[in-house]
Amino acid sequence: MKNDHRKQKDSVILVVDDDMAMRMLMRESLEQGGMRVEEADNGVEALSAFERFHPDVVLMDVNMPKMDGFTACSKLRQMPGGEDATVVMVTGLDDVQSIEQAYEVGATDFITKPINWPILNHRVRYLIRATTAFRNLHRSEIRLSQAQRIARIGNWDWDIVGNALYFSEESCLIFGLEPQAFVSTFETFLSIAHPEDREHLTNAIDKALYKNEPYNADHRIILPDGTVRAVHGEAEVVFGESGKPISMHGIAQDITERKKAEEKIRHLAYYDVLTGLPNRQMFKEYAAHALAGAQRDGTKMALLYLDIDQFKRINDTLGHTAGDELLKIFAKQINGNIRGSDFFAKSQTEEGMLSSLSRLGGDEFTILLTGLTEVEHAAAAAKRILENLSAPVKISGKEFIVTGSMGISIFPTDGEDIDTLLKNADIAMYHAKDTGRNKFQFYSEEMNVRTIKRLTMEAELKKALERDEFVLYYQPQVEAETGTIVGLEALVRWEHPENGLVSPLEFITIAEETGLIIPLGEWVLQTACEQMQAWQQTGLTPLRIAVNLSGRQFKQYDIVKSVQNILDATRLDPRYLELELTESVLMNDVEENIATLRKLKEIGLKLSVDDFGTGYSSMSYLKRFPLDTLKIDRCFVKDIMTDPNDAAITKAIIALAKSLNLKTIAEGVETEDQFTSLREEGCDQIQGYLISKPLPAEKIVALLKAGENESIP
Repeated sequence: MKNDHRKQKDSVILVVDDDMAMRMLMRESLEQGGMRVEEADNGVEALSAFERFHPDVVLMDVNMPKMDGFTACSKLRQMPGGEDATVVMVTGLDDVQSIEQAYEVGATDFITKPINWPILNHRVRYLIRATTAFRNLHRSEIRLSQAQRIARIGNWDWDIVGNALYFSEESCLIFGLEPQAFVSTFETFLSIAHPEDREHLTNAIDKALYKNEPYNADHRIILPDGTVRAVHGEAEVVFGESGKPISMHGIAQDITERKKAEEKIRHLAYYDVLTGLPNRQMFKEYAAHALAGAQRDGTKMALLYLDIDQFKRINDTLGHTAGDELLKIFAKQINGNIRGSDFFAKSQTEEGMLSSLSRLGGDEFTILLTGLTEVEHAAAAAKRILENLSAPVKISGKEFIVTGSMGISIFPTDGEDIDTLLKNADIAMYHAKDTGRNKFQFYSEEMNVRTIKRLTMEAELKKALERDEFVLYYQPQVEAETGTIVGLEALVRWEHPENGLVSPLEFITIAEETGLIIPLGEWVLQTACEQMQAWQQTGLTPLRIAVNLSGRQFKQYDIVKSVQNILDATRLDPRYLELELTESVLMNDVEENIATLRKLKEIGLKLSVDDFGTGYSSMSYLKRFPLDTLKIDRCFVKDIMTDPNDAAITKAIIALAKSLNLKTIAEGVETEDQFTSLREEGCDQIQGYLISKPLPAEKIVALLKAGENESIP
């Protein structure tokens, strides 16, 4: 009973009417219903009374002196608390215009005169209940909005049939839209998602719509200002009677800060605090992926295990702070010498450089190299790292030379799991220390011998250039019809002071990989031109001298200028120089190569394609190259008499050359039958052991003089 009395007392009704009798009747009727009544006889008093009593319902007459009901209602709506007040206009039964105007000024409802007094009480009670419910709903919406704002959660609804998407105010804020009702299409919503996450988002929604799976997805969005934000979404689908989805209702939560926190925790779990490099845990996870990839692809992988020579002595002498500084410098130096594309396990360094380097602990570091085609590449990487680590560093204001020792194990020969590879690389590293530090050591002794031989040859190649240990040999090229010598191919040989004559097969590849092929190629071209000019000055018949250009020599510097300078220096007529390039070199960056070849042709020399038929020339490009000759590779000539395919290929190359108005030279001709067959097919020139093996300059002169008197063979 007390609660009912409190509710009645709290229900305040403000009656506004200039007719005292009408006010008295209303008071009597409403008070009988347990409501408290306050009165005002015009609009001005009504506004004052509303401010004092804050009534639950205002019964407002239309026609009053000083201020009519319409004006009073309009002004009341502008007062504090008036925006959601219940205002009922009391008007005549047939006054339709007044009813319409009442709604226009913000009236909640209207009551017509004459008033049905028994019903008035119930009508007002209903309005009070409706107002209370509306206010409770409004307060709930406010609380929900506040809770969503605190939790950074917004809601959305998607009318699938009409393809209309509604965002709540908080959803708009999350998605960087104007904080107001947002109605758009699903496609608009999808365009806000990060491009890399759209497929994932679309798949999650499709599964919810067509497979009745719960929609629960994290994805990124891009705000209008370019900011990237992480969002978590959950939703339910409403299906129609036919079973088709008709709407979807969900929430979106801003989880950007949570993702940042997770990333921070992950960084602490997977990265070394001191150097910022991946730690042992992350290294092992990356290594597991790398091993799985190597097993799947059938490729090799190298694990380089590195530590600092005499680190304990430095740490004990200068203190742990200096030791930590050394570790950071060491890590930075290694990172600076690793090509990111060489490796699998990648981390972000402070300079933004990609690196595969990991710190296992203490002064122990590891590097993974995946997708190796040659194991020697691991040796080259190790050599480069150790060489650059030996540069002086400053620690605590003092300069030190700090070196490292490295062990290398290879998958699968040295182990098929990461623990075995680590153990074997560690053993190899200690072996490197035992042999004098600042070295690397392969776990396999056989591999060590092979690698050391290769690296030794690399070092000796550099010295060979300095010591002038290279010589040129020359192999004649003859006209097929007459047997007359018309040209010579210059072939480089290495006269090693201890090992004697070294075949190009043993050193050209290393020269290519190390870049030594460029100075070596220049020396060959210079020497060949000098020799041909010298022979001509002695009275020998002028011949064409053919010199092979490597890919690196052709692409890595101004070959046109270099050739012109050599011709100027040797005073050799350009028409006696022929440059040979392989198909693979020509087909790499075709348009640029065509321009370069045209410049070379403008000098006046000749151009030929070496080893033709082994590459991948396209007819559409080949006819655009300013060429003079196609050289038929020895692999086709070798079995021309026994293999119909080789015979057919050779015949096709000769026919192709003739159609392009080019000459042909067959390499590797060793028998009379081969010679005869090639001549009959229309091959222009022959080169091979049948004519002569490559000879040094002093021996080629006798052959040239003999060729002036008789044909060869």
